Amino acid sequence: MSTPYPFTALVGQDDLRLGLLLNAVSPAVGGVLVRGEKGTAKSTAVRALAALMPEVSVVPGCRFSCDPVSPDPACPDGPHEAGPGVSRAARTVELPVGASEDRLVGALDIERALAEGVKAFEPGLLADAHRGILYVDEVNLLHDHLVDLLLDAAAMGASYVEREGVSVRHAARFLLVGTMNPEEGELRPQLLDRFGLTVEVAASRETDLRVEVVRRRLAYDEDPAAFAARWADEEGALRARIVAARALLPRVRLGDGALRQIAATCAAFEVDGMRADIVMARTATALAAWAGRTDVLAEDVRQAALLALPHRRRRNPFDAPGLDEDKLDDTLEQNSSEDDDPDPDGPGGGGRPPGGEGPGTPPQGEGGADDTPAQSVPEQGGEKEREPARGPSSGGGEQQPVRAGEPFRTKVLSVPGLGEGTAGRRSRARTEHGRTTGARRPRGALTKLHLAATVQAAAPHQRARGRSGRGLVVRRDDLRQAVREGREGNLVLFVVDASGSMAARQRMSAVKGAVLSLLMDAYQRRDKVGLITFRGKDAEVVLPPTSSVDAAAARLEMLPTGGRTPVAAGLLKAHDVLRVERLRDPSRRPLLVVVTDGRATGGPEPVALAARAARLHEAEGTASVVVDCESGPVRLGLAGSLAGDLGGTAVTLDELRADAIAGLVKDVQGYSRRAA
Repeated sequence: MSTPYPFTALVGQDDLRLGLLLNAVSPAVGGVLVRGEKGTAKSTAVRALAALMPEVSVVPGCRFSCDPVSPDPACPDGPHEAGPGVSRAARTVELPVGASEDRLVGALDIERALAEGVKAFEPGLLADAHRGILYVDEVNLLHDHLVDLLLDAAAMGASYVEREGVSVRHAARFLLVGTMNPEEGELRPQLLDRFGLTVEVAASRETDLRVEVVRRRLAYDEDPAAFAARWADEEGALRARIVAARALLPRVRLGDGALRQIAATCAAFEVDGMRADIVMARTATALAAWAGRTDVLAEDVRQAALLALPHRRRRNPFDAPGLDEDKLDDTLEQNSSEDDDPDPDGPGGGGRPPGGEGPGTPPQGEGGADDTPAQSVPEQGGEKEREPARGPSSGGGEQQPVRAGEPFRTKVLSVPGLGEGTAGRRSRARTEHGRTTGARRPRGALTKLHLAATVQAAAPHQRARGRSGRGLVVRRDDLRQAVREGREGNLVLFVVDASGSMAARQRMSAVKGAVLSLLMDAYQRRDKVGLITFRGKDAEVVLPPTSSVDAAAARLEMLPTGGRTPVAAGLLKAHDVLRVERLRDPSRRPLLVVVTDGRATGGPEPVALAARAARLHEAEGTASVVVDCESGPVRLGLAGSLAGDLGGTAVTLDELRADAIAGLVKDVQGYSRRAA
């Protein structure tokens, strides 16, 4: 948009605005991750922040935004002489989810390098974002290899391009801002830790605030320039306050008492490493400067903890981020001193969080982010224990959900053959990254040159091309693309037996623990997951295929049991789901995981009907694994027979463990021959 939405016109979302403003005051805070549901002005707020950022001075003509006062001695456009520069607005560079590696880090012109001997380098988005903002919308959907590049650049403040014997390095220091919807999947802990702050946003439930949001948005859409003009004074005042806070920042004193509170808080919440302590210290200092003070108070430390620690707190993969505020207050109280008490008559007095008052601050309103109490996360194993469900094997009625057993590390279940799906960590696939296995003619733009194959293709034609001297004449038709093999993520579709036969033997706790373990494995391997349950007379899609493994774990926890065992209904429902998913994403290969004892009941010939339903999956080549939950001295082996009909393999709950002696080495029987 040519006219961005004014930052001061945002309604509510106090934590979001405060987190962004603190980064504008002190870029050393390290960026902010905005988590929340769709339609909560996440992207609007980030884009509005760019208009408030102070201008930067750059070396004229430098594509890498070098500072004229101290230019980068290794700049690819250098060397530059220190001297006067030109001022321009700080850039906000958006990284699309589907961006390629070349677009992010830059690309060498391979054709010019081979044909002309010129090492021509085209800068990427990391170079554009240097000394500005790098904004990643839906950062949790970013491909893993791009995440790795972001991590390296954020850690080193520089981007390195090593390709075909050519090395390019340039500075890349930027404010990293990401937005995400947690329902679509979580971020890797390594990337989470790179964001200085995190804020949770949600739409207000207050009618008046929602009305005001709609009113302002309609006015902006009707005439953006006129709307922005109405907020120009507030924008100017806020910009001036940012400049004043930046000037005050070097004079802010972080006393020993505040430092002790910071260290004690990080220790109490068991955060890993020391980055949390450093980020909290920088955030508390920025809060004091924002409030116009030169001393850091206890309230600054508390607010800094609420912004800097939730995503760093040690937790299980399926625990929601957050802090126990009662525990936080107790920790601060135990480590407080008289010097930390705020002066009620001073600039930070009155008990209001810093940033809540002052010239240019966006209007406060009920129902904003500050009015929503932080979610208290229970300690591991702290949920109320439920009694295991009891009932006859046929399951007369619905029984109360049972708690999942302790998760464990599982054997690797993979889809045989070679796929071409989304990058992940489960099954073999042709990818843009990985080990080189061959070469082919490029389809479209050349990205990964196979040098040996290119030379081999050009060599037979040198005499006809009139080669002179020692050079090699290479033409476009000679170029060969490297074929690489890596790993892909799959669609892991769980079909879970929730019938009375599973609950009668009090096995559902162990079964849920096994499925939870498989979900954790899917989370780590970047899979999509879906969950189908069957009991009584029918099957139900509890969770359609999604990248949010957390949602699957939550649905599993509340799964009721009881009734008969309609295995065929569960398999047919899975067949329908996979048919739709193949149309949506043909390249993502499915892995069907059926968790059952195989004792099909209900209706005429239930076992034979289940076998026919299983053979539908076998005919379509769906990779399948049956987790055999049968126990007791007398075993019918029906789960093994079901696995045979699926063309897959059966594994017991004990064999599913990674440390089991009986290894799960065989992938899917019969399918390997069809996939070869």
